[in-house]
Amino acid sequence: MAATTYVGTELDVFAHARNWKRYLRSVTAPHLRGDVLEVGAGIGETSCAFRTHAQASWTALEPDPRLAVRLKTRCASLPDPVRAVAGTLASISEGPRFDCIIYIDVLEHIEQDADELTEAAKRLKPSGAIVVLSPAHQSLFSPFDAAIGHFRRYNKKGLRALTPPGTSLVRLRYLDAVGLTLTVGNRLLLKSASPTLAQVSLWDRLCIPLSRRIDPLLGGRLGKSILAVWRRDPPAR
Repeated sequence: MAATTYVGTELDVFAHARNWKRYLRSVTAPHLRGDVLEVGAGIGETSCAFRTHAQASWTALEPDPRLAVRLKTRCASLPDPVRAVAGTLASISEGPRFDCIIYIDVLEHIEQDADELTEAAKRLKPSGAIVVLSPAHQSLFSPFDAAIGHFRRYNKKGLRALTPPGTSLVRLRYLDAVGLTLTVGNRLLLKSASPTLAQVSLWDRLCIPLSRRIDPLLGGRLGKSILAVWRRDPPAR
């Protein structure tokens, strides 16, 4: 993940998606332990939603220098400290440093995604986890995806193929089945290159509470986003 200027303009709009962030925190919480590294932290909304006293430390990386300034300001107000760093994974030396490394709506922005995850795995402690949340289904790739610098959307087969050496895929599921209907509608009808605050608020207020009930019933087989978790394998004896 090279240092870059982020081309998207949606971060401030999606900062209002508080139900979505709470949902993501609930499904990722079992892995958010010990020393956590967040890659592509943006303006700090995930850090604010996920960071609690349950983690020993939290490091937030952001490759866009402009966003990194906002990240540091945002994180400075948190009750639990966050170390905000302007940089990329290459800014973090190799070695077992983290219990969890997260990419929340970030991996799709990285052209060499397999290389990125391979490098991330080198920085995991024993039994550490990599958590990835990304938009799902390449068939739904839209003008919005292109406008904010997405290289791709993912399905289960695609994420399985990215399994880094020395890790095992321990969780793979879709999220937000109800929101998928809005994404399909945008792809086929609206073809919007940028969601409005009203659209995001409607999705967050109505769709997410329903998805939180429906997703478990569907067993994670349907959704507009996809979650993958890899765990570092124990050393060979």
